[in-house]
Amino acid sequence: MTDSSWGFAIRAHGANPEKLYAAMGIPMPGRVIDFSTNTNALPWPEGVDIDLSRCLSAYPDDEVLELRSLVAEREGCALDELLFTNGSNEALYLLTSLFSGRQAAVLQPTYGEYRRALEAFGVTTTDLFNLADVENVFFDLVVLCNPSNPTGAYIPFGELERLARENPHTLFVVDQAYIDFLLPERERVLLDFRAFPNLLLLRSLTKLYHLCGARIGYVLASSDWIVRLKARQPTWSVNAVAQAVCSAFMRNEAILRETRAFYATETPRFMNALSRSGIRVRPSRVHFFLIETDDDSRVIRGLLERGLVVRHTRSFPGLDGRCIRVATRLPEENDLLVRALSEL
Repeated sequence: MTDSSWGFAIRAHGANPEKLYAAMGIPMPGRVIDFSTNTNALPWPEGVDIDLSRCLSAYPDDEVLELRSLVAEREGCALDELLFTNGSNEALYLLTSLFSGRQAAVLQPTYGEYRRALEAFGVTTTDLFNLADVENVFFDLVVLCNPSNPTGAYIPFGELERLARENPHTLFVVDQAYIDFLLPERERVLLDFRAFPNLLLLRSLTKLYHLCGARIGYVLASSDWIVRLKARQPTWSVNAVAQAVCSAFMRNEAILRETRAFYATETPRFMNALSRSGIRVRPSRVHFFLIETDDDSRVIRGLLERGLVVRHTRSFPGLDGRCIRVATRLPEENDLLVRALSEL
């Protein structure tokens, strides 16, 4: 495979196995298991009942009141401390539009959309590889993913609150898209954005409920920040189908309970099975993790030929292809990946 074809494969791959197979010139098998997507692998619950015709024929509730009330109850926050968006990506772009011409830092390696959003609005952006560097240079805005994508590392909430307290003129944007998968569960603590108005949290419902196509996320922040973001948000930004499905899923408390129980046992089992097979697995606090490789192109191609899709890391600063990222799936699927990597 040439450098140019590999480069195209990198651009094509973002939880899109079809494009990845096409870009790499590999025939797509009849059965493909996608380990590259960090969403819930458990099947959807049966009996989720929504009125699809009503959702499609009427304008969505621009206040997202039903779902916002459910989330406010779960999070223990007020309605005016919540803003629902068209995925957490929309929240990111709304926020960065307020910082045009200013200075921002992104904690790397991380999700590439942070830098793209900042640069789209002319925000001067610096990559940091150590959070302590925030204390050496002033930034108007610091963006970080916690738990981290792609590493699965987790910064304790006390450390983030300390930084917020000691840097009161810096806004810390903490993307908690994977917080529902954090282990151990006792560390899932809501950062105190009331005490620290320079803390703003991004959340996603698509990861827990495997609703990538629905595009729905939310912001947790002081009411002042919510007002400023809402003023820039297009009307009817969150569609009615997404609102209805997420509301139905949130009422089913078994989803969250069963998901946490499943990953609390299956992810350690999966990681241990890989390690016992001589595969170099990096520690992680969530359901996805990094595997070190000496030749990511060979490994990824070999897995694709076996119908197994993993995530390259060539687009993550600081990793640059030295690892692949893998998400925990169902036990029998995980065992297939262990065997395949052992053969490669």
